[in-house]
Amino acid sequence: MTTAAVTPTRAHTPVKPFYFNTSAHLLRITRQKATNLAEFLDCLRECPEGSIFQHTFRTLQEHHFIREGFSNDFAQWALTACNEPGLAENLASVDAREFTSVSDLRDRFIQIVTDFLARTPVAANRPARETFYFCASDIIVIPTKFVARTLREFAEGLRGVSVHSIQHHFIEARLRLKLMSNDFSQWLHEDLGLTDAARQLNRIDIYTVTLEDVKNQITRIVERALI
Repeated sequence: MTTAAVTPTRAHTPVKPFYFNTSAHLLRITRQKATNLAEFLDCLRECPEGSIFQHTFRTLQEHHFIREGFSNDFAQWALTACNEPGLAENLASVDAREFTSVSDLRDRFIQIVTDFLARTPVAANRPARETFYFCASDIIVIPTKFVARTLREFAEGLRGVSVHSIQHHFIEARLRLKLMSNDFSQWLHEDLGLTDAARQLNRIDIYTVTLEDVKNQITRIVERALI
């Protein structure tokens, strides 16, 4: 009975407030570009880490309203410009949530393309229908008006922020934290003691639904924790 009495108190008295932020991204084109798969592989090896981040994690926000299609720009180019659906599917199968460093994520894409070209060398120098330009972006963190000092205020903040804030805290934070987690789960677990809710958030599939759906799922999980 003692444990049951203590848990709700901790769950509704966070150690520190949660500050909802969002972020703006200034897109820039890098020096790397590819007109075929051989050049694409070279660029994957040489491009800045910001390009890998841009064409994977950032794609989820830029196309958050699309329910179908590939989850990253690399896969989309392999299909539409190179007409290589097998390669495209392999590139799209990479789950960015499994990685806590851009370097490891880069290595996975390099391995996929390397293996494909080893099996299909004729595809290496076949001209693509359009050039792939490797881009990157500079991130500017922007505070929002939402601050949560209780779990209820956290739920209200989730309802009020944009999907760009969800992207910032729930998806991009995984690489910033170098953990298999996100800002929301970290706060629920470390500051509120809501470990089960934190785990439920981490199990949300960010690939088969839109960011608006992700936002609604997060909100529902947090609202259930209020009961």
